[in-house]
Amino acid sequence: MQFDNRFQGRHAVVTGGASGIGLASAQRIVAEGGTVSIWDMNQASIDIACSTLGENASGIVVDVAIAASVEAAAQQVEAKDGKIDILVCSAGIAGMNAQVVTYPLDEWRRVIDINLNGVFYCNQAVAKRMLAQKYGRIVNVSSVAGKEGNPTASAYSAAKAGVIGLTKSLGKELALSGICVNAITPAVVDTPILNQVTEAHKQYMLAKIPMGRFGRVDEVAAMIAWLASEECSFTTGAVFDISGGRATY
Repeated sequence: MQFDNRFQGRHAVVTGGASGIGLASAQRIVAEGGTVSIWDMNQASIDIACSTLGENASGIVVDVAIAASVEAAAQQVEAKDGKIDILVCSAGIAGMNAQVVTYPLDEWRRVIDINLNGVFYCNQAVAKRMLAQKYGRIVNVSSVAGKEGNPTASAYSAAKAGVIGLTKSLGKELALSGICVNAITPAVVDTPILNQVTEAHKQYMLAKIPMGRFGRVDEVAAMIAWLASEECSFTTGAVFDISGGRATY
């Protein structure tokens, strides 16, 4: 189900928007009347995504792990599109599978830089612009791993737990501003990020889902679309489960 023109006149930034949950979210926003700026790492992937989205989408090569790259992109969007009404932070990596006692320090830093610091940089850069217009919707993509922790995925789990804490803090800070900040915690969703983990880890995560299947990107995009809309007006600093029954709180 879609709502015609729900995002008419609204401009969204979607990180990791060239594939997976990010692309599905961008498609949903454009289909419902909005315009989108895709932030991703690869120009070729951005070009392919924008070609599927049509004239209401554009893209910028951004490394979310670098604050200066994020700020430059925000300035570029502001100059071109005038405003940012919606931010969907979907960019992320799985990181390697290894136990804590052997987890490489460089890999730990890489996962935290992209999955947690990157969300902070994007939230900070966009929220200060939303404050000036007294309106905004921020949706941060966390994970059920941030609630429960997955073995051999400590960096990913820790980063996603950090995204939950960041979302709750920022939501409270902006509660009187007209800006709503929320997070979602998907279980495994069938996206290209699955190619980054071992088969054993996939099967472990699948076995934890009572519905017995991975999520679909369109299911996640539907939840994001509501959180990104004006209809979400009395919910902030909250965390929404979309895990096929896995989450216990």
